[in-house]
Order: sequence, then structure tokens, then C-alpha cells
Amino acid sequence: MFRRGFLPNVGNLLAFEATARHGSVSRAAEELNLTQSAVSRQIQQLEESLGVSLFSRSRQRVVLTDVGRLYASQVRSTLSELSDATHQAIALSGTTGVLNLATLPTFGTRWLIPRIPSFFAQHPGATVNFGVRLVPFDFSTEPFDAAIHFGEPHWPGAVCELLRTEEAVPVCSPAYRERENLRSPQDLTRATLLQQSTRPTAWAEWFASVGVEVSNPLRGPRFEQFAMVAQAAAAGLGAALIPHFLIDDELASGRLEILFPNSLVSGGAYYLVYPEHKAETPLLRSFRDWILDQTRQG
Repeated sequence: MFRRGFLPNVGNLLAFEATARHGSVSRAAEELNLTQSAVSRQIQQLEESLGVSLFSRSRQRVVLTDVGRLYASQVRSTLSELSDATHQAIALSGTTGVLNLATLPTFGTRWLIPRIPSFFAQHPGATVNFGVRLVPFDFSTEPFDAAIHFGEPHWPGAVCELLRTEEAVPVCSPAYRERENLRSPQDLTRATLLQQSTRPTAWAEWFASVGVEVSNPLRGPRFEQFAMVAQAAAAGLGAALIPHFLIDDELASGRLEILFPNSLVSGGAYYLVYPEHKAETPLLRSFRDWILDQTRQG
């Protein structure tokens, strides 16, 4: 909570920030389209209100004091946040609501965003802003109303709505399969195994499920996102275990093909997560109903 008595005039802050950035009153005045005397007067008013000197002055030069250097950094950050908030307020003019959603990168690009037009068709005045978060976070300190989460349904102070489980299938490009002569699960023991860094035991679990012993199922290049793994597999770099629903386009186009029918059901699942106190927010409730319906449709 801010105290109004400690809020300086914004014009004075702009004059101070520009002068601090340029190290020159004249250049700050030129940027702000003011006279040098007006800028100097605004800085003086700011220093008087604070009771500290922000600049040391020597002839035509102005140099930030230690206090001024610290204050300039904080003022610059605050002005930037104020500018962003104002831009968002203007951008949202005429909308019926805003939902700030944190999502997993590949889930967002491969599954959610291709389906989101149907949500906007049902709610034409709504705006959904997308951000990326890979691990759980504190909703009270982040600018999000909800998140797409993979793992267990554990998130303090939040509701976790199950969206779907994850079933990964072994895939590679047709050219790689032919080149490496991959005809049985045993053949994968000599293939390059493309690894997804957040599923480090996936290949070991898959080999165990098909009864094949492999000396080192952790070998092979690692990638942070399934989208990168899919691209690498399509480029013929190796074989990959990827959730079926994330590679529908590659399978349909023939860029990837499923090697064997044996799939691996992950121990985790995808969830829509939101703070308990926002459960009845109209737009969030509408989004929740929509995305649950999308998952029920397959």
C-alpha cells in the first residue's frame, strides 16, 4: 500500500529520470520538449520534496549522488510499470474481461491456441493474455489468473481441474526408421534416443514396459520442450517419446510415424489451476467450462 504523501509529481520524476539517463539537463530538456530552466526547476522541486541532493553540480555537468543513483534505478522501473499499466488499460478499452493465463509452451502452441478461436466465438469481447511458466508459482506475486500445469494436483491455495492424462508414443521420421532399420522395440537400443528434460526417465520406463533391456536409456541429446523434440525427430535426429495429442499435425502429414503401438502413460497429468478465491470470477468460470469441454471432446 502506497502513502500519498510520498508520491512526487510525475513531471518532476520524468525530468529527473531523463537527466539521470543522459547526464545532461540540456539533453533531457530536448527529449521532454521543455526549456533547460524548466527541467532544472522540476529537479530542484523534487530534491526539496525529498530533502536530499540527487545530483552534484559542477559547472555545466550534473553527476548523480549515491542516493540519486539508487533512486534513478527505482524511478525508472516504476515509470516503466506505470507506462505498461496505462498501455494495457487503453488496449483493453471495449473488452468484456481479461484472463491472464500461464501455460506450458508446447501445450499452448500445439493444443490450446489452435482451439482458442472457439472460446472467442462464444465470448467475443474477452481477451486472453498468454504467458509461459514451467513450474508452480505463487499467484499472489505473479500477474496470472490461472495456469496450465503438468504433474500432480498439488498447488497450495489453488484449485486443480484435471484436463487430460499424457500418453506418449515412440516416433521418428520415416527416413530415420528406414535408415536405422527399426522393426522391433529391441532395435531402439541402438538408436539415438531424443530426451525431454522434464521426463528424464521416460525411455527407461518405456523399455521396461516392453520387456527390453537397455544399457543406458538416458543417452541422447536433451531438449527442454516437446516442440523441440518433435522438430528434432522430424528432422531425422533420432527416435522420441512424445504425447500423441501434441503431434497430430506431424502424424497426419507423415513427417513423423509411430514406431510401435506400445505407449507410455505418464504418472502426471495436465491441470487447469486457479486461485480458490477466483473460482467464481465470470470470465475464469467461462474459460474453465470451455477448456473442460474441449478435453472431453478429445
